[in-house]
Amino acid sequence: MGKQDIGITVDAVVFVREEKDLRVLLIKRKNDPFKNQWALPGGFLEENESLVAGAKRELDEETGLKPKELYQIKAFGDPGRDPRGRIISIAFLGVLERVEEVKGGDDAGEARWFPVSNLPELAFDHSEIIASGREMF
Repeated sequence: MGKQDIGITVDAVVFVREEKDLRVLLIKRKNDPFKNQWALPGGFLEENESLVAGAKRELDEETGLKPKELYQIKAFGDPGRDPRGRIISIAFLGVLERVEEVKGGDDAGEARWFPVSNLPELAFDHSEIIASGREMF
């Protein structure tokens, strides 16, 4: 049996309730795959960091947001979920008390809060990840 390289990423689903609207934080991707599409903040785990530390780092780098707590939702690993190859993502949930200012950084061209009821087309399987986050919310 041949060895297959598998990548590990972390994604952050951050919700906030604004009046009656539930909002989620998304970033516009600067790079392929899915360049200029909206996605959850996230990226590849670094070799010597914990899963939650990776999720917090990516969230900070891409949006400037520094949540105190993130909770692991579950892993997403269906073959074909990422065109770059076999990539498994561990998703985390964050919940804020109020909308905080965010701005795109690192490989995120933009960061913005979207009403969950009116999301743009999302990259990868991020619609499914958001749905799983809502189940825990």
